[in-house]
Amino acid sequence: MTVAQMKKWIDQSSYEGLLSKWRFAPVGDPFFTTPEVAAYYQQRMAEKREAVGDGGHVAASKSIGWKW
Repeated sequence: MTVAQMKKWIDQSSYEGLLSKWRFAPVGDPFFTTPEVAAYYQQRMAEKREAVGDGGHVAASKSIGWKW
């Protein structure tokens, strides 16, 4: 996946989708090891987190849970 494709995926994802990928991505995932994409992911996740507010954040976190 190219940098542009990864950024497009980030933009199209919900806050819950971004949170889920962040929690469960394998070590070395390009979304978090490609500096330009990692910075963009962090920025967009923060924006989407602010948009959903505290209640939306808690609901998303509970919805995805933890996989054991």
